[in-house]
Amino acid sequence: MVSLGQNSIEPFMKAISAIDSILFPEGRSMQVIPTCDHYAGSEKLILKSIEIQSALQGTFDITCDLEDGAAVGDEELLRKRVCEIVGSTLNEHQRIGVRLHDFESDHFWPDLGEVVRNVGEVVSHITVPKVNGFAQAKDIVSSIHQSCGEHKLERRIPVHLLIETHGGVHEVWEIAGLPGIRGLDFGLMDFVSAHFGALRDECMRSPGQFEHAVIIQAKASLVAACLAHGVTPVHNVTIDFGDPQRTFNDAVYAKNHFGFLRMWSIHPNQINQILTAFQPDPAEVIKAAAIIEAAHAASWAPIRYEDHLHDRASFRYYWSVLDRARMAGLPLPIEIEALETPVVR
Repeated sequence: MVSLGQNSIEPFMKAISAIDSILFPEGRSMQVIPTCDHYAGSEKLILKSIEIQSALQGTFDITCDLEDGAAVGDEELLRKRVCEIVGSTLNEHQRIGVRLHDFESDHFWPDLGEVVRNVGEVVSHITVPKVNGFAQAKDIVSSIHQSCGEHKLERRIPVHLLIETHGGVHEVWEIAGLPGIRGLDFGLMDFVSAHFGALRDECMRSPGQFEHAVIIQAKASLVAACLAHGVTPVHNVTIDFGDPQRTFNDAVYAKNHFGFLRMWSIHPNQINQILTAFQPDPAEVIKAAAIIEAAHAASWAPIRYEDHLHDRASFRYYWSVLDRARMAGLPLPIEIEALETPVVR
């Protein structure tokens, strides 16, 4: 991945605020977030992941896994150490989240309390697995927001929910509409296992995961629900982590054929594959920059570009392309600072 070079994040963020007020007068429906969510479940792996994140200038998220990361009996020790790391100067990009135990686990409330109390202001997100339906999802989000209020946080921590049960998939539309949801993650392995052998084990990996009608329907339903509610749809992990090309191929297919905007990583060799697969086409970034510059020069009135009409509907699309390019760490062929000042006509 390459950095922004001379285009710093700060002026871009100021430009986003200025341009969003014009192109999205009612507010953005979806927050642009990194396309890779890398899971790490031990102190060693978390620290290694932070080194990679720093080298790649914060272009991917890390999720510290309290659910599967600790040996039985060591849950308290891991949650304390994770909070120490998230709250330390190592978290320079503030792009580290935490996956809690599931809502019905005895460890859910201790996990939640420790995270909100100690690192609530800096944790990137909270992920909760095994959501069994809308009612439980509502309780989870309410519990997280209530905990934020009790600890007098000035923010509500973004919530990701793992959709991997029959009830979760069946009620995904209602779940995606809950306030505070930033992402819904598809959990392929648990979803396949929940079918009692009707879905064979090859459905847990490619090509089966993209061919079986039941899985296709589940993934398509999740993506449609997410995009309708301004929530990021997150694709499941590639379990063949010894084959980076397989990760890349899965990511491309998930993006191009289903509309997923983010994907899990469970091994360092998957991170760049996912980032590369999901980044905007450089040619489209150049086109987007030209259209946005022309739109700005025209005070956001309709313009003609390459014999095509463009107005605020397409301006919003191309502005989002630039935002996603920025998040991916691509160089931006546009003078960001110039967009902060309205054109005087």
